Order: sequence, then structure tokens, then C-alpha cells
Amino acid sequence: MIQKGDKKIIRGWVMYDWANSVYNLVISSAIFPIFYDTQCKIVYAENNNIPDWEKIPEGTQVTIDFFGQQLSNSVVYSFVLCASFLMVSFLSPLLSGIADYTGSKKRFLQFFCYLGSFAAMSLYFFDAHFAEISMLSIFIASIGYWDSLVFYNAFLPEIANPEDHDKISARGFSMGYFGSMLLLIICLVWIQVLHFDARWCFVFVGIWWITFSQFTYRVLPMNVHGKKPEPGYIWRGFRELKLVFKEFKQTRRLKRYLYAFFFFNTGVQTVMLMATIFANKEIQWPEGADTSGLIIAILLIQILGAVGALLMSRLSNKIGNIYTLMVAVLIWICLCIYAFFIKTPTEFYTMAAGVGLVMGGVQAIARSTYSKFLPPTTDSASYFSFYDVTEKIGIVFGTFFFGFMEYITESLRASVMSVTAFFVIGFILLFFVPKKEIELNTTH
Repeated sequence: MIQKGDKKIIRGWVMYDWANSVYNLVISSAIFPIFYDTQCKIVYAENNNIPDWEKIPEGTQVTIDFFGQQLSNSVVYSFVLCASFLMVSFLSPLLSGIADYTGSKKRFLQFFCYLGSFAAMSLYFFDAHFAEISMLSIFIASIGYWDSLVFYNAFLPEIANPEDHDKISARGFSMGYFGSMLLLIICLVWIQVLHFDARWCFVFVGIWWITFSQFTYRVLPMNVHGKKPEPGYIWRGFRELKLVFKEFKQTRRLKRYLYAFFFFNTGVQTVMLMATIFANKEIQWPEGADTSGLIIAILLIQILGAVGALLMSRLSNKIGNIYTLMVAVLIWICLCIYAFFIKTPTEFYTMAAGVGLVMGGVQAIARSTYSKFLPPTTDSASYFSFYDVTEKIGIVFGTFFFGFMEYITESLRASVMSVTAFFVIGFILLFFVPKKEIELNTTH
């Protein structure tokens, strides 16, 4: 057992945001998407007898061979991410039931942390000539990152009282933004000042992730509720999940919140995952300035993301979590509409500033709101697996829809505009989340 509110444990928990967020920034948002796009252009130029990949005509649809099909590199990227999220959606509920029954959330957190870290490091060997095997690294790294968050998030209701969830969740996201920004700056110096190979940045991500997560593992307890599993714990874990799901179905506020979360978070995650690809293709950068311009925008988002998380935590104390989320989602709707029309770097920086302010805030408040809405339970991992599955199925739907819209319209702008629908539906559904939860009919 642990005492809620222990500052040492809370600091250790927050450090995992510092540790893992480098994957989300360097791999998902900054260095790898640019590296991936460049590698695909080099292969495309070779296959089409273009002497210099930088001389590929403006507006050319860059394609790569992927399992015998010539597909846009951005379509391949979105579909691989889509497949990884499907796997996460399958694994999360099954493993969370086992983790709750055996009291082994920490072990699962460590396993997926190490899986994601080593997969990230394996991106050093990425080669677009062999796209199928190379994209396996990003597929596994994505699974490691997102599945580790299920067990990480599940500790929040166990280490802190509900009134502190917003503040602690926001602190975690802020730490993540600052930590990942620090490593990104190190990577930029490595690439642009020292002129070393960008591939080493993926190795740095894995080392950083493993190293700083040790601060978390040192303080988080192994078995919070003193569970004593019996033989056959795998099947008993499935039964545990079934019992939790039965409880979950009786909640009204939690279910309605997840419906809204599914839609607005689908929009948030889709924009975050595909923004760099969009900017690299659609913004009219000055010659040779596209990479540096994207990095500046990403750093701007990181700084404002940390600030936005803390500001929205304070706003939620004044107007409540649901109204705070509604304000954030309304801003997201305006940003998506604006993104359809932007063409210049200045317009993109303006949009990036807006995204930064609401990105960290909506994620932090969404996580803490779910944590607050949980009924009294010792099965927090199972409950957070529902949150995670809702998030990942939404991302699967969002990234697939984004890629499919580009595939049928041959326009990334149409894909971005279509994301607005997710935010609109999520905004409407937030109106129907009740202020108080009904009582559960059964206890567990």
C-alpha cells in the first residue's frame, strides 16, 4: 500500500513523462518524419532517374514500393501507425486485466518501456529501399510507447487524491514537453552544428527513455494493493477484466465522457501525428528552409504546450474540467479550419502557436478528468485500458481516415479539413456528460 499525496512518489511518476515524451517528439513529430520523407524522396528519385532528390518537381506525389504497391509515403506512414494502434487496442485490455489481478502494473510498464526504447534505437538501420522491414521498427516502437502509457496512467488515481489530479497530470505533460525539447535541441546541435548522422538521434531517444525511467521505477511500488495471484492468473486476469467491464457499463458519466473523448481525442492525435508530414508537403517554404522551419514550429509548440497544460489546469479549477475541455475543443475546430487555407511559413507558425497552447492542455485535462470520474476501485489498469482502447481505436480511425482522404482526393488539405468533424462531434457530446455519477449497483 502507498499513501496518496507522497511527494517523492509523485515526482517519480512525473519523471516518466520526462522520459517517454522524447519518443513522441523526436520520433513521432520532429526528426524521424523529416528523415523518413527524405529517405523516401531519395528512393523515388533513384527509381525515376532524377539526378538529385532535391530537384523533384513541386507537387510530385512521392511514392514507395510497399508490399508490391506504389503508395504515397505519407499514406504508408499513416497506415503503419494505424496497424500499431490496432495492436495496442488488442493488447491493452487483455494485459491490464492480468496486471490488476497480479498487481504487476510496474512490470508491464517496464516491459513496454524497454520494448519501445530498443525499437526506437533500431531505427538507426532504417532504409526506405526495404520499407516493409524498416517500418517494422516504427510499428514496434509505437506499441511500446502507447502500451506503456496504459500502466503509467493507471498509477495516477493510486498516488494522488482526485482534487490533485489536474495539477499532477498537467505537471507531467509540462515535464514531458521540456524534457523532449531538451533532447530535440541536443539532436539539432548534433545534426546541424556538428553535422553528424541524424540516425544517432533515434539511439539517443532509446537511451534517454530507458535512463530517466529508472527514477520512476525506483519509487513506484510493485504491488500497490498487495494482490496475491493464484495459479492460472492469465485466465483469472481475463475474468478480472470482465468484472471491471461489467462495472464500467453501469457508469453513466464515465461512459458518456469516453464517447466524447473518442471523437475530440481522435482529432487531437491525428493532427499531432500527421502535422509534420502536412507542413513538409503543403507549406511554401523558402528554398532550403523547410527543415529548419519545421523544427522552429515544433519547438514553439513544445514551449507553448507546457504553458498551455498549466494554464488549462488552472482554468479547470475555476470553470470545471468539462467546460475547460469544451473551450479547448472549440479552439481546435478553429485551428483545423485555418489549416486548410494556410500556405506561408508565417501562417504556419501562427497555427503552431495555437496548437501548442491547446495541445498539452487538452491531453492533461482529458487524462485527469477520466481519473477523477473513476469509481473507487483497485483495478485502475483495467479501467485505464478502456481509456486507452478508446484513444487508440480513435487514432486508428483518424489516421486511416486521414490517409484514405489523401488517397481518394490526392490532397492533404482535404484530409486536414476532414479532421474538423471529429472535434465538432466531440464538442457536442461533451454537453451530455452529467455533472455527477450515478451509484454503481454492484461493488468489486
